[in-house]
Amino acid sequence: MKKVCQIKLNTINEVKDFVNIVLQCPYDVDLVSGRYIIDAKSLMGIFSLDLTRPIDLSADTDDVEDLLKKIDFCVVK
Repeated sequence: MKKVCQIKLNTINEVKDFVNIVLQCPYDVDLVSGRYIIDAKSLMGIFSLDLTRPIDLSADTDDVEDLLKKIDFCVVK
């Protein structure tokens, strides 16, 4: 598992869109916020995080370019 980027989910619709995209990934994707690690495919898990701050995204793959293109709307630049 390696850190890929930071994301910021500002609205409920962004959270839903993000989860729908990540659900299509055949590999594990996690969100790390402080000491909490949440499965990025879990809608309820994401809502348990502090969404007012950027969240680290980690993926269990070496090829994340496709994922990054799809979630560009929430990647912190």
